[in-house]
Amino acid sequence: MAVIPGAMLEVENLSMQFERDGQPLRVLDRLSLTVRKGEFVSVIGPSGSGKSTLFHLIGGLYRPTAGTIRIDGRETTGERGHISYMPQHNSLFPWLTIEQNVLLAREVAAGMRKRAKDEARLEAREWLRRVGLAGYEGAYPHQLSGGMQQRAAFVRALLSPRELMCLDEPFGALDALTRHDMQQWLLRLWEEHQRTILFVTHSIEEALLLSDRIYVLSARPAVVLREIAIPFGRPRPERLTADPAFQALRLEIHDLLRPNLL
Repeated sequence: MAVIPGAMLEVENLSMQFERDGQPLRVLDRLSLTVRKGEFVSVIGPSGSGKSTLFHLIGGLYRPTAGTIRIDGRETTGERGHISYMPQHNSLFPWLTIEQNVLLAREVAAGMRKRAKDEARLEAREWLRRVGLAGYEGAYPHQLSGGMQQRAAFVRALLSPRELMCLDEPFGALDALTRHDMQQWLLRLWEEHQRTILFVTHSIEEALLLSDRIYVLSARPAVVLREIAIPFGRPRPERLTADPAFQALRLEIHDLLRPNLL
């Protein structure tokens, strides 16, 4: 695959194999995908299909058995430090305040001097205000609800100097009502700022509501079953989920995944 103009992430023929109990375990099989700058792309597939492994490969935690990863036109296969990553569980450090947690990624990345730290602190406080966390800068994670913790974790990822954000089921541990509110919150925030996002989810509805495109993966070893361009314009109203076209596309993806769930 040649370098694609405007692509922030290119994954080309990625394969990954582990060893389990002395036997080879194939997780990904020649998987390819692309995320363009400013695009919101989701990856959806059955449990155990290798979605989190894909993120670990993109983030450089693993080196693939075969294949190539490029970020912003440069090969980064097996290299760390090129993405901003947010896992399913917020991973806030309990001994740090919310403000300290939010600032951590930028401080680690930049080794900042005092002036830069002061500027970053002001930016962090402004973002915490924007996401409804003004007044909680000095609070500790256990003092916040699950949704508030996820918002703080998202701000930390957002303030990372890395353009590509990889969100690994960030709302999966939340209750249904909080998850719905967080989807609407993320949708509004992304439509305003349009960072480049690769998003893993188990929820077809969530992927349809948030994404520009969706990659549907098979069961392990994962291949791309289909790439789907989402036909709904932006901004997307909350009532979109009741639209017959939305429901028809949801059923189409469900039927595509069904043989892989058996």
